[in-house]
Amino acid sequence: MTETLDPEDRKLITLARATRARNAVAEGAAVRDETGRTYVAGTVALDSLRLSALRTAVAMAVASGARSLEAAVVVSEAAAASDEDRAAVRDLGGADTPVLLAGPDGTVRTVTAAG
Repeated sequence: MTETLDPEDRKLITLARATRARNAVAEGAAVRDETGRTYVAGTVALDSLRLSALRTAVAMAVASGARSLEAAVVVSEAAAASDEDRAAVRDLGGADTPVLLAGPDGTVRTVTAAG
């Protein structure tokens, strides 16, 4: 599945993997907004604040003025993107926004709509 991905989606996977590895966090995520800008984040695990990588990336996009999302990627050991992660993508990008889940090696495991 990874071989047939759009180059921009492959870029999101690369960015998410790099963030996960560089920061030694459980997940890395990246989203692309309606203008093509990308936002990348890792898991936030503080005593007073816990956010998944994907929710953090969506929050960064919103805080930077994004009005919509074209795609979202999470790199994780998880078997599926969580309902909360998909809800955050849906809130900004709409129900049809694709959410790609890739393993740590970058292999896409699932592609689901946010909705």
